Amino acid sequence: MFEETGELDALFVCLGGGGLLSGSALSARALSPQCKIYGVEPAAGNDGQQSFRTGSIVHIETPKTIADGAQTQHLGNYTFEIIRRDVDDIVTATDDELVDCMRFFASRMKLVVEPTGCLGFAAARAMKAELQGKRVGVLISGGNIDIDRFAALLTG
Repeated sequence: MFEETGELDALFVCLGGGGLLSGSALSARALSPQCKIYGVEPAAGNDGQQSFRTGSIVHIETPKTIADGAQTQHLGNYTFEIIRRDVDDIVTATDDELVDCMRFFASRMKLVVEPTGCLGFAAARAMKAELQGKRVGVLISGGNIDIDRFAALLTG
């Protein structure tokens, strides 16, 4: 992304166990040092946000969310250290926001994106006013969803 767009003001990355976020943070810090890096997880399972804010890994029950790729109970030890050092904040998105993003991608972009893959975009949309006029990157990952489940979420 940075090779094609240059430096960014903000980068949004979905968060489960922390691998994608920590790897993205390492790259972003090297290629765009001033970029604000946001991890985004389901509101129903904000173990990463709690861990980030308290400074130690928080363990939770498996969250009840449609973002099944982010139904993690805690961050990994190695990824947490990178996240603490290189990430600016961890924010959340609701399941309703994820469905709205799935609908947007399907209808406007003609893309099938699983709920977890919509986390970053949901947060960026929620911060629209704050991001006005800035160069923003969003990692959209995953189309790993059964088509019947996808349709049910969009029509439900």
